[in-house]
This record gives sequence, C-alpha cells and structure tokens, in this order.
Amino acid sequence: MKYLSLIILSAIIISGCGSNKNAMKTPSNTSSGEWQKLFDGQTTSGWHSYGEKKAGKAWKVVDGALYFDAKNKKDGQGGDITTNEEFGNFHLKLEWKISKNGNSGIMFFVNEDLSKYGASYNTGPEMQVLDNDGHPDGKFNKHRAGDLYDLIASSSEPVKAVGEWNQVEIISNNGKLDFKMNGVNIVSTTIWDEQWNKMVAGSKFNTMPGFAKYKSGKISLQDHGDEVWYRNIEIKKL
Repeated sequence: MKYLSLIILSAIIISGCGSNKNAMKTPSNTSSGEWQKLFDGQTTSGWHSYGEKKAGKAWKVVDGALYFDAKNKKDGQGGDITTNEEFGNFHLKLEWKISKNGNSGIMFFVNEDLSKYGASYNTGPEMQVLDNDGHPDGKFNKHRAGDLYDLIASSSEPVKAVGEWNQVEIISNNGKLDFKMNGVNIVSTTIWDEQWNKMVAGSKFNTMPGFAKYKSGKISLQDHGDEVWYRNIEIKKL
C-alpha cells in the first residue's frame, strides 16, 4: 500500500506539472491585433496638443466625449490634440459630431519633429469632419465630410445632420487606405505609389515636403476653431 500510494502521488504531481506546462504555452495578450482604447472617456490621458507636453485646456471631457470648447478658448489653450503613441498599420474607429457651421478633422501618420514641422497637417493626411451645409468648405469638392481632404472626394455621403453622431473608421494596411462612415465604405485608395504622389503634387500639400511621407505616426484631432466632439476612440494595430 505504501508503494501504491507513492505511485499515485507521483502520477498526480506529473499530471499537475504537465497542466502547468500547457498553461505556460497559452499566448499572452499583445497590443497587435487587439482593440486599444485611445480615450478613456474621463481624461485626456495619452494625448497632448501638437508640440506641447499636455492637452490644451480647451480640450475637455464632457459626458464621456472629448470636446473642443471653442467658445471659451483662450490663446495657447487649443491646438490639434495628438496621441502620445505612434501607429503604423492600423484600424481606427471613433464617433464624431460637429457644431453648426463647424470644421475639424482626423489626421494620421502625423510626425511631431518640431524642427521640421509646425503643424499636424504638414505631415498627416486627413479625414474631413464638417458641417457640409453650413461651413464654406462644404462648397468645395474633396473638402466635405468624410473626404480624404483635398485629395479624394468620398464616393457617397452617409453623414448625419449637425449635432448627430457619426461613426467612422480609417484603415491603413501596407499602403491600402480605406475610409468608412456609418458603415459605408466611402474612400478606397493606395498610398505612397506613383498615382498617389501625382495626386499630392496636384493638391494644396505640394509645398509640404513631409506630407504623407511617413509610414508610422500619431493621430491628431483638429482644432479648427469650432466646437467638435469625439468619443469611443479605439485603434487596432494590424
């Protein structure tokens, strides 16, 4: 019986060790391929105004949304709010709503080398955020809500009325770029190829040598001097 007990105990120990070994093989969570919240709904943690160390005071958190308080903005309190982290291939999702006659934008691949670039738009392509009917930019092709600003007009305009939330996505993966708005794919193009370079050369960005040259960069939400709200901001690295 003594020997039988020892055999049983040994079997249990070996079995337990085997289970732990298998548990160690379970892959741990990584940021790649998983959704990461860029905005916690309570603070501006993880963000700063372009070229600054922290977010300007005009960027506030109101009812779970990142709100640009343009009406009470004072000098030095605004600026394009920018992620601390850089992203290469990514899938970005967020919701926005704009004020009447308002203008803003979502920029990506933003480079913050202040010795070369003074603003987010010097390097970052933009998905336009706009009151199409109220803002003067709405009269221009390629400047309307959902457009790849000054480069490609959206194929359709599923944008909602001023004051309503729009759910948008920006997907950039190995040179393929897609914009979605409220579930509809509205822009699809290839970046960094010959056709793209010609398109940039024919745009207002042709005097900006760093524009759309970086394959990794930060996300910026534009201070265009108008009230705007952003929420449910999350990203997945591809």
